[in-house]
Amino acid sequence: MKIDLLVAEIGSTTTVVNAFHNISTNPEFLGQGQGATSVLQGDVNIGLKEAIDDLCRNLKVDSVEYGELIATSSAAGGLRMTVHGLVYDMTVRAAKEAALGAGANIKFVTAGKLRKSDLRKIKEINPNIILIAGGVDYGERETALHNSELIAELKLSIPVIYAGNIENQDDVKDIFEESGDELYLVENVYPKIDELNIEPTRRVIQDVFERHIIHAPGMEHIRELVTGNIMPTPGAVMEASQLLYNEIGDLVTIDVGGATTDVHSVTEDSEEIARIILSPEPKAKRTVEGDLGVYVNMRNIVAMVGEDVLMKELELDEPAFQNLIEHHKPIPVSELEKRFVEVLTEHAAITAIKRHGGRLKNLYGPSGKKTIAEGKDLTGVKYIVGTGGALTRLPGRLDILKNIPHSNNGTDLLPNKEAEILIDNHYIMASLGVMSKKYPEIALDLMLKSMGLR
Repeated sequence: MKIDLLVAEIGSTTTVVNAFHNISTNPEFLGQGQGATSVLQGDVNIGLKEAIDDLCRNLKVDSVEYGELIATSSAAGGLRMTVHGLVYDMTVRAAKEAALGAGANIKFVTAGKLRKSDLRKIKEINPNIILIAGGVDYGERETALHNSELIAELKLSIPVIYAGNIENQDDVKDIFEESGDELYLVENVYPKIDELNIEPTRRVIQDVFERHIIHAPGMEHIRELVTGNIMPTPGAVMEASQLLYNEIGDLVTIDVGGATTDVHSVTEDSEEIARIILSPEPKAKRTVEGDLGVYVNMRNIVAMVGEDVLMKELELDEPAFQNLIEHHKPIPVSELEKRFVEVLTEHAAITAIKRHGGRLKNLYGPSGKKTIAEGKDLTGVKYIVGTGGALTRLPGRLDILKNIPHSNNGTDLLPNKEAEILIDNHYIMASLGVMSKKYPEIALDLMLKSMGLR
């Protein structure tokens, strides 16, 4: 069987392949296959071929020929980055937002001048990319230059991105030319006070990732099968969210997984909040909650919510509840198991979006009460989008997302009750994100179909 395009999602444990056909005429999603990710076996292509074989079985064909194969990857630790800036609430935060938006797994963040202990930690982490920022344009220079010199002396032989005070660019270039490290000079992520400029850095991070992922352990042979783009999986979901935003407007995408819960929002502050917000937030923002997962981190959610609360919600006594926890499966089978994962998913989704979003605060001074806003304003969100296994496969997925606005305690800047719920029914947002790099209109068409909008 001939297929126009395959998209592989290479995860830490599972590799999924999605098949798309009639790309140039009437694009359609054909089906999906999966296999065990084989990075630890030294060749990711083993798991990739297993996923393609599973796709053949699902399509009831002996074999498939494909015109193109593109991919997203979070295997081998995903995109590991360290971020180093000047002031945490300014340049550091801007650099961190750029890295997260690109799909990075941020392992270490520092503010100010690096110390010996910081350098030891960077070497232990062995990041894929290092991002250096610091200073508004034509402002403070010394910290970024100091940090650049120390990082160059580490001789890690990994790409370094400089996105700080543009007045330092020539000096930073000289520093890394001497060390032999690969350097990328980008526009400042924080060019002026209260001004974010993260998109140029986000794009460069993804480009650098694509060029270097093929050197990661187990990934060296990936170009034998993959013919096109390779992106970090979370970055691909952000790309898809931005593409959808351009078509339907302000949205937030939630992905509750086995280990983490990711939230991607594409929306701007309302006029009311913009007048009282303390610090600027990016239009496209991603957060990842590493403690909120419905399988690997299930016990974290249980501890956070409380066993008594969960037993009451599930209408179970303690022996039955403990039995449910002890025999928890990655994919629920029985009705009780599904209900348990639904409850976990709802708590994970609400907690994650509250951490992602901002809130109102009252300050009291000599002139009386003053209300300020902190964090991301989600009140203008028109659509709440569910993707990932839990929010595309659980029977109660719609109710879970509908309950998000009702969780507002009155000060949270969450979506309101009029926000519409959309489900990525085919579970293909990440695939469409990487597809959009070459076929944006086709990716959008397939996304709208997956969500029942076309």
